[in-house]
Amino acid sequence: MNEILKEVPMTSISGSSETDIKQVDFDSRKVVQGSVFVAVKGTRSDGHTYIDKAIKSGAKAVVCERIPVRTKPGITYIAVKNSARALGLMASNFYRNPSGKLILIGVTGTNGKTSVTTILYDLFRNFDYGVGLISTVDIKINDQVYEAEYTTPDTLQINQLLVEMVEKGCTHCFMEASSHAIEQERVAGLKFTGVVFTNVSHDHLDYHQTFDAYIKAKKKIFDDLPSSAFALVNADDRRGKIVLQNTKGLKSTFSLKNPSEFKGKIITNTIQGLELEIENTNVWFKLIGEFNAYNLLAAYGTAILIGEDSEKILKYLSDVDPAPGRFEQIKSNTKIIAIVDYAHTPDALRNVLKTISAFRTGNEHVITVVGCGGERDKTKRPIMASIACELSNKVILTMDNPRNEDPDEILRDMKEGVSASDKKKMLVIKNRTEAIKTACLMADENDIILVAGKGHEKYQEIAGVKHPFDDKEILKEMLELMAN
Repeated sequence: MNEILKEVPMTSISGSSETDIKQVDFDSRKVVQGSVFVAVKGTRSDGHTYIDKAIKSGAKAVVCERIPVRTKPGITYIAVKNSARALGLMASNFYRNPSGKLILIGVTGTNGKTSVTTILYDLFRNFDYGVGLISTVDIKINDQVYEAEYTTPDTLQINQLLVEMVEKGCTHCFMEASSHAIEQERVAGLKFTGVVFTNVSHDHLDYHQTFDAYIKAKKKIFDDLPSSAFALVNADDRRGKIVLQNTKGLKSTFSLKNPSEFKGKIITNTIQGLELEIENTNVWFKLIGEFNAYNLLAAYGTAILIGEDSEKILKYLSDVDPAPGRFEQIKSNTKIIAIVDYAHTPDALRNVLKTISAFRTGNEHVITVVGCGGERDKTKRPIMASIACELSNKVILTMDNPRNEDPDEILRDMKEGVSASDKKKMLVIKNRTEAIKTACLMADENDIILVAGKGHEKYQEIAGVKHPFDDKEILKEMLELMAN
């Protein structure tokens, strides 16, 4: 226990800390004989109510924020101020701090996390390094792929993955750090080589309540950085300065507009790709749109700060493909341009539609299919619908992942954002399959269809059940049918 509790701030201890521990658990259902159970206050339940159950299952020690009035003989009780943070530190100690045996890079921000981490994974695999990836889309250990359940796994899973990465020869790991994960201390105890901030915009206010609290959650990961790490932020996002305020890490910036260490300039921006000027060198990239110019600069700056050669980085970055479901074009034998994108925030949707607008000659129509997830930030729903109508010729409002919420209620919330003048361009088709098919039937040659919100996801969650569903497959099938 003493080894596991290293650097964990304790307020009191009852019993012996010399006891041997078999595993660390915060889920009482997973406790085995010889576990230490960490009672964490979750969003839906409080681990303190499961202390007795954990002891019955074999827990020898309990870490909690308040020691029970009635304690059990032979059980060690350790009181801490923050159980979630204690769990993070304990998990790292229990697994012998695998994050310190890798170059570990965290990427946080509202948009771009998956793209930046995936670009970096692909880049460093091209450099012939052993590389790990922890992202919204999937988890990779070298070329082995696992399905990702959350943007950032729990702290025990993270450390288990990092151990496996080290054992399988990985020298680098790139991971997304969501605001939920930072707030819930899932990254506590990890030794980051560097952390990247992409941007911050309207999202997750259902959880954080205020925009200020949301930014503070992002900032926390930078506040915890040691002086040996680097902090790389987007200088074109005014909150970049805020997240850097209290960091001890080496401060560095990237940008397209403001002065920065890693400055880029868009030379050409087309549906085929981007030409950027970086370090006085013009380079063509496969990725599309201004938002991807930022993602590329974030990846470039990270690779430089890690110690790679500029020319080599640009050479390999020029060949990197987009992350799955991120401005992904669906090829067909029709002349219709079809795009699937994960855009599920107002800012991301605006970025994607503005990127599409930049390619238009003026004759084609933009048809947007969009919904909003259930049991998530309700305040963004009318804003999403408003942006879709503002930047599209036709809009179909539909289901996303309603989860346990009534889809009709979500659609009503979205319709609140549609002005009287825009209602004539809007359709509501609750069934997402029918909505996508209708968009295809509405499209003429050279028109652009955007299906937004789900991106890489291969399921639709309705009433708590995940049903097989893939925007890309439905689009492909419908366009192929139309081509024949």
